[in-house]
Amino acid sequence: MGSKKDTPELPSGNETGTQSAERQLLFYAQLAAVTAERHHDWCVELGRDYAFARTTNSVPLTRVEFARAAREYPIVFAGQDQEVFPLAVLGLADQQNLFIDEQGKWEADYLPAFVRRYPFVFTTFDEGQNFTLCIDEAFSGCNQEGRGERLFDAEQQKTRYLDNVLAFLGEFQAEYQRTRAFAKRMKVLDLLEPVQANVEMGSGKKLALTDFQVVNRTRLKQISDTALKEMFSADDLELVYQHLQSMHAFAGLINRLNKEI
Repeated sequence: MGSKKDTPELPSGNETGTQSAERQLLFYAQLAAVTAERHHDWCVELGRDYAFARTTNSVPLTRVEFARAAREYPIVFAGQDQEVFPLAVLGLADQQNLFIDEQGKWEADYLPAFVRRYPFVFTTFDEGQNFTLCIDEAFSGCNQEGRGERLFDAEQQKTRYLDNVLAFLGEFQAEYQRTRAFAKRMKVLDLLEPVQANVEMGSGKKLALTDFQVVNRTRLKQISDTALKEMFSADDLELVYQHLQSMHAFAGLINRLNKEI
């Protein structure tokens, strides 16, 4: 999803090699595999500065996040050809995140999991058969001065914190694949349509947000009884209505932007 000319990359679902680096790693600058040999005395201090996401106007959102995210972020679909994925909209212009203040604090009750997983990420080079835990060594919270949580203990064994990171990323990866399947079903049912959001600011300035898709309500009402039953059984119907309800959150983005002007 972009504004006018730009279309940010969307995760493909197959986090492999170059494709992963280009599409999945929006915030990562200096990625390295986490090892006891390299990071035995490293700590990570989180939760204070989200400046790394300041120039990102949308992030992927998994299906389990829809209910909470819809209260604050518009949820749209974006992608290329048959591959689409839901996104939480964070800004109304390129490289604009309206939820980060000047001190780098995230100003929203819900923080998307895609952001929470940083500076860690799984990468794979064998079509998802095996995953490697990596860390962005350029993250400001990485240190060797004991600030935050240690990655390894004195015996160079994983700490409970690192075990929790692995568990969180494993859950995120599983939800990512389930969400990818959900988005594919929306595409197969031909429920998505491209739209453009035209926004007029209080100052009179006009913005056009493009390159995203939403569920068409008319098409939704016309699907077969069989398809409707399948959507209900898969909880897709609930997700669709959460997505549609989230469109009201565009008003909140406009209010945030007006406050900045």
